[in-house]
Amino acid sequence: MWSAAGCRWLGALGALAVAVGGYAAGTLPKQPEPWGLWAVRGTATTVTGAVLAYLGLTVLVAAWLRYGTLLARGEREARDRVLATLVLWTTPLALAPPLHSADVYSYIAQGAMVLEGYDVYGAGPSVLGPGDLGADAAASVGGHWTDTPAPYGPVFLVLAQAVVKATGGEIVPAVLGMRLLALGALALIVWAVRGLAGAAAGSGRVGGALWLAVLNPLLLIHVVGGMHNDGLMIGLMLSGVLLAGRGRWVLGSVLAGLAMMIKSPAVVALLFIGVMVARRHGGVRGVVKGLTLPGLVAGAVAAGATLLAGTGFGWLRTQSVAGAIHTALSLTSDVGLGLGLLLGDGPEPVKGVVQKLGLVLAVGIILELARRAWKGRIDPVLGLGLSLVALVALSPMVQPWYLLWGTCAVAAVAWDARAGQVLAVLSAALVYETAPSGATPWYGFVAGGVVLAAGLVWVRRSPWERPLEGGAVPVAGGDLERTRP
Repeated sequence: MWSAAGCRWLGALGALAVAVGGYAAGTLPKQPEPWGLWAVRGTATTVTGAVLAYLGLTVLVAAWLRYGTLLARGEREARDRVLATLVLWTTPLALAPPLHSADVYSYIAQGAMVLEGYDVYGAGPSVLGPGDLGADAAASVGGHWTDTPAPYGPVFLVLAQAVVKATGGEIVPAVLGMRLLALGALALIVWAVRGLAGAAAGSGRVGGALWLAVLNPLLLIHVVGGMHNDGLMIGLMLSGVLLAGRGRWVLGSVLAGLAMMIKSPAVVALLFIGVMVARRHGGVRGVVKGLTLPGLVAGAVAAGATLLAGTGFGWLRTQSVAGAIHTALSLTSDVGLGLGLLLGDGPEPVKGVVQKLGLVLAVGIILELARRAWKGRIDPVLGLGLSLVALVALSPMVQPWYLLWGTCAVAAVAWDARAGQVLAVLSAALVYETAPSGATPWYGFVAGGVVLAAGLVWVRRSPWERPLEGGAVPVAGGDLERTRP
């Protein structure tokens, strides 16, 4: 089988094939851009590019899984060259057109809407006219999102606005500006995961943590290639948790608040920062502090960011807009729709009830994991990761890259436990769900299903057996009993 060096170069070759194929079959702008770099090609060229991209993706996934197996066996070369591998795998994707999603065009259009004076929480990118900044990006926004208000917080809109202002809204420079933000998010995730993994289990485990978190093809394709702002949310959120674990919970809460102002699921991190505070102080006093102070700090950050951004508090009412769009990966939406069709002519009311029940169940799971972390039965970072996985599994709207919310946290403290191995399989399967063009074709689900089935067989036959619970669990970020307030 392949050595660590072989995996490194095969993965780089796969990433290069994905990038090259993307120039013909990626999520290209619908309006011609002046350089002709990302022009829509003929059918034969597009199909050839898609085949090349899928082959490259398969090579990348195979190289990644093999690399993880070498890390699980303790191979030193694999462990010591993770960052070099990351650079090799990331570089081709950093130079590619948008891949597997048109969301970056929404980001650019929403930044332009702020500059042009439109209410980004009251309308979608379709309000941008031909003479407005970002009009070409708005024309390239996919499907339902054209008329959907922004579900993102004001911090992200300020960043998108800055990119549009710096590039004049020209589509290629603006996309590359958004990719710079994505690469910055990647660097932030690397820093946070290294810190959490090194503190939780010793520096020898850092390589494996980075393997599951940032070498993950799901992250490379959707954060670097697709430029999803989830990467920035994850980076800020985990950085906040790392600082809180080191005793700097105020600054950690500030970063968690900023992460919330990118995307709202980061609010879950505040509960586990609260657990860290409660464990440090102990007793009823510690619990009261943990339940109130991080939330107050993050709330102040959210309010201040909203006022400074000048975009208003409309983000409070747009958090549910994405849930109105049915996604096949949402278990509660699928079950609700099926029950609604069986029980009556109008499936939407039943679907809505099932979606709400799913969220209630997710909240219950999150609270139970927080209780276990407070009792010292699991690491708070692991509790955060599993909570975010549960939230995604039971959410009314699910995209493949949402799995990264929890996976990056689990990677930091339990990449080689059964949970980490299962999340690796899920990542490998979900990366096939969207095509390079951003569409969700049937064959993507078939390919993902095949990978999932094969991966579960692998987990059963060659399990990574490190336990998640039991006894005294080290807290990622440092010994809370010894850190400063």
